[in-house]
Amino acid sequence: MACFVAPLTAAITVGSIKKRISAKYHIEWLLAMLSGGVAWLVPEHIYHGEVVFYPPFFTAGIDKIIPEILKIGIPMVLVPMLAWLVVLAISNFFKSKKFQPSLPGLALCGAVMMILVDKLL
Repeated sequence: MACFVAPLTAAITVGSIKKRISAKYHIEWLLAMLSGGVAWLVPEHIYHGEVVFYPPFFTAGIDKIIPEILKIGIPMVLVPMLAWLVVLAISNFFKSKKFQPSLPGLALCGAVMMILVDKLL
């Protein structure tokens, strides 16, 4: 229903503070993972009729939306953040310019991670 709200909020927040964060943290990698997941989840929810183009935009009530954001949406943010930290640690360990994951690949990984979180929870 509304599980994508948490990753969408995280992606908007990360995107808004991106310029303030040092380049050594490769925040664009995290942004790619979060955005890739949201890019998959929003159309999927529209397709299933859970999100509509007129107010109130969600077909479920607030009593169902908030628990879903907390139970599924927050883990959908935490899993890509953990993956970003792992990729960042690997990059710093090798300290090589050759280890540069592609942004489309990270976006796809973000989408897969969020789909798995949705299915497992």
